Amino acid sequence: VQLQASGGGLVQTGGSLRLSCAASGLTLSSYYMGWFRQAPGKERDIVAAISWSGGSTYYADSVKGRSTISRDNAKNTVYLEINTLEPEDTAVYFCAAGETLGALVRDGKIDYWGKGTLVTVSS
Repeated sequence: VQLQASGGGLVQTGGSLRLSCAASGLTLSSYYMGWFRQAPGKERDIVAAISWSGGSTYYADSVKGRSTISRDNAKNTVYLEINTLEPEDTAVYFCAAGETLGALVRDGKIDYWGKGTLVTVSS
């Protein structure tokens, strides 16, 4: 089982990024999916999450209104787009799979973690 995040890079303040998380050995449609991030010296925090069908989503206050999580189950891929990036968005971003939205957002019960992708926002 592998979750591979990609799409990170160096972006200027105010720019946008679209991160992708591709799964192998795992059928994403069976899982709720989430994006987390970990800034230097800080804990890993939930950024956004999405239900199996994509009909339910969750966003942390820090990105609400300027980010969109989506999924393409046919491609076994989950996406996170963040607009109006700020230096505070600088972090390693991880995707994760869980059984429920609560497991991802509230309980930290993660079935699978992906390798992270670094996003650096320059001021």
